Amino acid sequence: MNYQSNNYSPNTEFTVFPPAVKHLLIINFVVYLASWTPGIGPLLQTYAPLFPIESPLFYPWQFITYMFMHADIGHILFNLFALWMFGQAIENFWGTKRFAIYYFLTGIGAGLLHVFVNNDPVMTSQGMQYIPTIGASGAVYGILLAFGMMFPDRPIMLLFLPIPIKAKYFVAFFGAVELYSGVMGTQQGVAHFAHLGGMLVGFILIKVWGLKKEQTYYT
Repeated sequence: MNYQSNNYSPNTEFTVFPPAVKHLLIINFVVYLASWTPGIGPLLQTYAPLFPIESPLFYPWQFITYMFMHADIGHILFNLFALWMFGQAIENFWGTKRFAIYYFLTGIGAGLLHVFVNNDPVMTSQGMQYIPTIGASGAVYGILLAFGMMFPDRPIMLLFLPIPIKAKYFVAFFGAVELYSGVMGTQQGVAHFAHLGGMLVGFILIKVWGLKKEQTYYT
């Protein structure tokens, strides 16, 4: 595996749980458990999700804290599995510092695009309300984009489709689905523009940093 840039330090040895990914997994699980704990749970559920800017419950720190909040066990397991599956390869390739900066910037960018597009209250059974956003998906989609750009020819095997798909096509497909779903308004309750925001910011960062893809060829 050849590294094409001198302005960052890739990990010298591949590890399945590199430092940033490992600590993000731990922190997410701790916050998830705390969010269901009496006392601190209601505080987290009130002040940590990302509310629209016009909401009286909006605070600037929510652009970071919302990434560590999850709705249920399925939500957190899906996000953290994807974080580990794609993130450990990126962190080993880029190095921990670069990966951590990328993760948080894509997550913040995802939140910014989401509140820009979805800043108005919505009608619910309880009247007009500002709906908060939670989850690490924006940053995870940023990592997915990075995986597709850094390792475009690596095969990915899906459980429900046992056919290897090159990473670049896998990422392009998911990006297209999110764009279609966001524009058409399908899958209500899913922050499609947050996913797109994470991918957009990730693409910009990779281009600005001048990071090059892996030079290993797969046949």
